Parts: sequence; C-alpha cells; structure tokens
Amino acid sequence: MKNLLIGAFLLAGSLQAMSLSEVIEASLSKSPSLEVINARLKANKQNIDIADQFDNPQLLLTKNTIDAAQPMSQSVITFKQKFPYYSKREKRADVAVAEEKVLQEKLGAAQVKLVERIKNEAYTIWELRELEAIIDEYITLTKQNINLYESYTSVSDNQHMGIMKAELSLSDLEVQKTTLDAKIYTAYAQLSYLAATKIKSLNIDLKISHKPNLTALKASLNSNPDIMIQEREISKQSAKVELADINNYPDFTLLAGYAYREKHDNYFNFGVGISLPMYGTEDAKEEEQRALLLAKKSQKSDTVLAITSQVEIYYAQMLASYKIYHIIQDAALPQVAHMFQLSSSSISTGSDLFKYIDVLFQKLDLEKKSINAVANYKRSEAQIAALKGETK
Repeated sequence: MKNLLIGAFLLAGSLQAMSLSEVIEASLSKSPSLEVINARLKANKQNIDIADQFDNPQLLLTKNTIDAAQPMSQSVITFKQKFPYYSKREKRADVAVAEEKVLQEKLGAAQVKLVERIKNEAYTIWELRELEAIIDEYITLTKQNINLYESYTSVSDNQHMGIMKAELSLSDLEVQKTTLDAKIYTAYAQLSYLAATKIKSLNIDLKISHKPNLTALKASLNSNPDIMIQEREISKQSAKVELADINNYPDFTLLAGYAYREKHDNYFNFGVGISLPMYGTEDAKEEEQRALLLAKKSQKSDTVLAITSQVEIYYAQMLASYKIYHIIQDAALPQVAHMFQLSSSSISTGSDLFKYIDVLFQKLDLEKKSINAVANYKRSEAQIAALKGETK
C-alpha cells in the first residue's frame, strides 16, 4: 500500500509542477545513494549479533596406533569451548553499536548533502528561468522598436546603423535564449537524477528575505553533520579502547573428552585452559587505540574550526548578494528606468536608436545581476542550512 501511494505521488509529480519540498521528499524516499548507507546499517545489525556470540566450539577425534590389547590403545573424542573474560563480549558489542550510530549519522549527513544539492539545482532552475523571462521581454521589445523605427519613410544613414545595431542586439538576445534553453534542460535532468524521479516543471519563487546575521548563524551549528559524525567516531574509538584494555585479561577454555578402549574400561577426562597475554602484544594494541582516540579528538577540533570558517565565508557571500540586490533595486534600476523613459520617448520621434539600445542593455545587465544576487543569496543560505543539518 505504501509503495502504491508513493508511486501515485511520483506519477502525479511528473504530470504537474512539483514544489521544492515535494522534490526533497521524493528524493529522501528513493535516492539510491541513501539506500547504500541503509544497506550498510542493516549489515551492521548482524555485526552486533555476531559480537555478542561465543566462538564456535571445537570437536576433536583422535586415535592412536597401539595394539587394542594394550591399555593405552584408545579413541578419544574431545569437546572444546572458549569462554572470553567477563564482559569481553559486551565490549565487542559496544563497538558494533557505536559503529551503527556512526552509520546513522553518516546517513543523516548524506541526506543533508543531498537536500543541499537539490536546493542548489532548484535555485539554478529559477535563476535560468528568470533570465530567460527577461530575455523574452527584451526580444519582444527590441522587435517592436525595430518595427517602429523602420516605419519611418525616411531615415538617415546613422539611423540605418541604429537599426542594424538593434538587429545585432536582437540576434545576441536570441543566442542567449537558446543557450538558456539548453541550460534549463540540463538543470532539470540533473534535478531529476537527484530526486530519483522525472521532473518536468518546478514550482519555485525566490526572494531575498532578510539581512544575514553572523552571530545567529554561528549559534545554530550544534547539529552540524560533520561534528556529529566526529562525536560518534570518538564514542566508537572509546569503545575500542575499552575493548583493547579488557583484552589484557586472559580467556578460558573448557575441555571435556571421552576415551574408548576396546579391551579395557572407557573413561571421561576434563580440563581447563587459559591464555597468557605475556608478550606485551595486548598492551601495544591498547596504546594504539588510545593514540587513535587522541587523533579523532584533534580531528573534531579541526572540524569545528573549519565549519566556523565556512559559516563566515557563506555569511560574507550572503551579505554581498543582499547588498548588491538592494543597490540595484533601490538605486540603479530607478535611475535607469528614468533614462529608459527619456530614450523611449525620443525613439518615438525618430531619434537616435543607438542611445536607446545602450540604455536598454544597461537595464538588462542590471536585471541579470539582480537575479544572480537572489540566486547566490539562496545558494549561500542553502549551504548554511546544510551546516546546520537541515533536511528541509
């Protein structure tokens, strides 16, 4: 029933525009890259069971070649079982459980990374579509102006040059549109791969919401996936240190045998054995595990520093995009709009088309930069969200 519902959801998503949250949900439920880690988690559950088991017993059969009439002639069957020192099995299980927690954190980190990649691809699609939309507007506007200018019965050589420049600008716009079409197709293909389902249309609208705050961003890193993995790795290594420590204690082996003698009485024998860790191998292994524990703790400290630095970098990128957007929207575009009005009114009277085209493309360039600023702001925001461990 669950598979049927997911299939219906994905089919509906392929027929209509999907939202970003729907794409993320579909990806987290179907991504093959996540299934790899899930498979490793299932395999590790067997390791937990194995770690708590005794070693397999041994059954030995021996027979000598002495004549059957002699008392020493016998066939002996022996059962041998090794018993580890108290709590050794529990310590082995602790290592396997700690490994499961590491894998769970890696699964969470993979989900976070996947969501970040999906967001980046979705923002790219929005950016490309917005650029294509304004290119379409400028193509229409340029065609209208060419037609308007050509409607004059008498034009000078300079005006002919203006028309030619407008036509060249129109060709450049059409080339840009063709390039954008290919990029949009590629971006949808990449998004479909990440979501593990075919996506033909994406419902998304981006805006710059607020000015970023570095203090608030730094305070939200308690659930960083890389730090959480390092903490689980430290816990796992601590369990290995405890196991190495207890391995210094000897294991015991119990033996029970039955001797068959053809001409004499049969008998049982019993025995006990003990391992002797007397050559320092266990001590060396314990020191090795302790050194690895110190290395992992140092690695965590380095990870914390690296993540703090990454937050500052993404914050600077967000702040720059925020400022660029408002410079363009609050100052540059209103000024260009006024210039555009003046040029537009002059062209209607047959004035120089050169100046109009220049102003037109200055406005186009500013609108492109505004769209790029919004997309870059959201990309940096997505990267910070990934550092925070978000999967939405």
